[in-house]
Amino acid sequence: MGSLDGKTALVTGASRGIGKGTAIALAKEGATVYITGRTENENTSSANLPGTIHATAEEIKNLNGTCIAIRCDHTDDQDTKRVFKRIIDDSNRLDILVNAVWGGYEHFSDGTEFWKEQGFWDMPFQRWDKMFNAGVRAHFIASSLACKLMIPQQNGLIANLSFWAADRNDKGTAYSVAKAATNKMTECMAYELRDKNVSVITLYPGLVRTESVMKNKDFFDLSNSESTEFTGRVLCALYNDKNKQKKSGSRITSAELATEYGIKDIDGKQPKPLTVDNC
Repeated sequence: MGSLDGKTALVTGASRGIGKGTAIALAKEGATVYITGRTENENTSSANLPGTIHATAEEIKNLNGTCIAIRCDHTDDQDTKRVFKRIIDDSNRLDILVNAVWGGYEHFSDGTEFWKEQGFWDMPFQRWDKMFNAGVRAHFIASSLACKLMIPQQNGLIANLSFWAADRNDKGTAYSVAKAATNKMTECMAYELRDKNVSVITLYPGLVRTESVMKNKDFFDLSNSESTEFTGRVLCALYNDKNKQKKSGSRITSAELATEYGIKDIDGKQPKPLTVDNC
């Protein structure tokens, strides 16, 4: 028996990375997991990274989990609405929403090498739009649709992935502003949901061993890194916390929650929480 048996979750942006790992972790605990993403065929991702929604679903199936992969471009509201219609038609409930979709990775393919840019004045304007449309706005739309299911249930958890860049000035103007907007959105959503028993948090992962990070592993110190499943493990524990509403509106790191709940990573390690000074 898993701690999420009978529960339904949606993880957006689960072709790879934290989204994929989170979906796997939730499925391992017994949840029926719906996943979204744009990549259906290998070698077609905008960031030139491996992974597809169908590969994620197949991996979960091989672990005896339940996963439904739905192709979705979260900048298209009709696409997003179709995802929720499928969830309603199948089970008419949603217990967990993890907003992991992110449009910022186009900085690998938008015509400029971001590490060579001197500042925001060198950045292609469309990168700002992608970070907000396929990031902040996508999280807002999915959360709005999720609430229409969660509020009648008087129960639910929404997790918006963000990062410490929101609290610093040296991580890129567009990226930092987008993450700060996500944080404020979480706070406002939590305020409006305060009497609905639906919790909304901003979750900061640490250094995660995603496909992108591992592709460039020689440039990272991975001694305090996290697996892609770590975030999902933490969210399972948070969902099952009867007092999770007290954390609604908060910005929390995955490692902080893991320490509080006694959750370790898949390798048995206990990642240390990053801070604004060492992220």
